[in-house]
Amino acid sequence: MNKFKNIKLPKMKAPQIIITVYLLFMLLFISKINISVPSIFNDSLIKFGMNFILVLSLIPMLKCGIGMNFGMAIGIIAGLIGMCISIEFKVAGVAGFMLAIIVTIFIGIIFGFLYSKILNRLKGKEDVIGMFCGYSFVFIMNIFWTIAPFKNRMMLYPIGGQGLRPKISLELFYDKILDNFLKIKIGDIVIPLGLLIFVAVITAFVMFYFKTKSGKTMEVISENEKFAELSGVNINKYRTIAIILSTVIAGIGICVYTQSYGFVQLYDSPLSFSFSAISAILIGGASRKETKVIHAIIGTYLFQTTYLLSIPIANSLLMPELAETLRMIVSNGIILYAFICEGGEKGLWKKKK
Repeated sequence: MNKFKNIKLPKMKAPQIIITVYLLFMLLFISKINISVPSIFNDSLIKFGMNFILVLSLIPMLKCGIGMNFGMAIGIIAGLIGMCISIEFKVAGVAGFMLAIIVTIFIGIIFGFLYSKILNRLKGKEDVIGMFCGYSFVFIMNIFWTIAPFKNRMMLYPIGGQGLRPKISLELFYDKILDNFLKIKIGDIVIPLGLLIFVAVITAFVMFYFKTKSGKTMEVISENEKFAELSGVNINKYRTIAIILSTVIAGIGICVYTQSYGFVQLYDSPLSFSFSAISAILIGGASRKETKVIHAIIGTYLFQTTYLLSIPIANSLLMPELAETLRMIVSNGIILYAFICEGGEKGLWKKKK
């Protein structure tokens, strides 16, 4: 019996408590409105699959001690360019999706390298600088979308024939190519096995990488950068690798998200993804000191299920506009909590002994 006394159960953090209470609150109202529980579960699997890789892209930078990737929009834009190129050449089906992924990886490496040059020059301010880099790059790309030399009429504005549309349909290309692949139906439950397998492959790659010498070195840098530097580790080299990995994975993530959504969203749309992804991984329990894939899994499912439930409940019981308002309150509140706790760890709120 004594050996069981030494076992310490993990404590739930405030974000997890908030989301759990919020979910329980919404589940109480499901019985009062006509909502099919199997359909909610089916949608939650799709939401998890289409958002998880974006959340997963945060792990390399967190593991290396760089912090939250508020500049995720840079990687997302790499994915958008990859998809636009595949549509421009009218490559459909699996070939079109794979072409988009390949181009995304190539462009993501270039964007990630340039992004790392900025962050490596401004160490200690990565969160703020990343946000400014992401926002600035999105608005620079807004000019590019209007003058880009694409010729496929399905992508261009119908009047004038120049400039890409804000939303480009994937119906004739690779709309739901992963969602419908190896789909399994058990009664009313539909499991998008193809989507989950693709997500599992990317997850396995990330987990395998952090078992390698390079991945282990990143974790050492995160724990004690001074020690790693004195040991002869090239800090900037591994920071660059982590930033490139995060950028490339974010690009792949938006390709997966887009094939589920059915439309390529351009212009200001990349700005909306980083806060949701960061909130999700924080809800899962991740921090600068400890970040695991399980944190991304738990956080993504909790956050996306919360958002999924809030929409029909708000439409039925409250105001339709309230669902997005509640999501933004929870999302920004979780990020604010994380920054407050980080300040406390550095001594801001420590009690004097």
